[in-house]
Amino acid sequence: MRQGKVYYKDRLAGTITETNEGEYVFQYDLSYVKEHPEDFITFTMPVTDKPYTEKRLFPFFEGLIPEGWLLDIAAKSWKINPNDRMGLLLACCKNCIGAVSVEPIPAEDGE
Repeated sequence: MRQGKVYYKDRLAGTITETNEGEYVFQYDLSYVKEHPEDFITFTMPVTDKPYTEKRLFPFFEGLIPEGWLLDIAAKSWKINPNDRMGLLLACCKNCIGAVSVEPIPAEDGE
């Protein structure tokens, strides 16, 4: 299982998770839901206390991953397969242009 903290305008907005079964889950942080109910990270994912689940990485997060020659550089530099979308999201999207960033959560021993 791989996870990342999702920040919106420097505030922790939620967590993105790739489960061991290959599903993707985005969950808004409960304090974010209470304090910022109108500050959604994307129109397709309004603020809610219910998790969003998909079989593929959410299109919004796909859009944060570099493309073209930047993708080639990132994949070679970090030795990440270009098809490993979660790996690229966690490696490349800590300092994104825009309001949203993703910071990897280190895996616990044994996961």
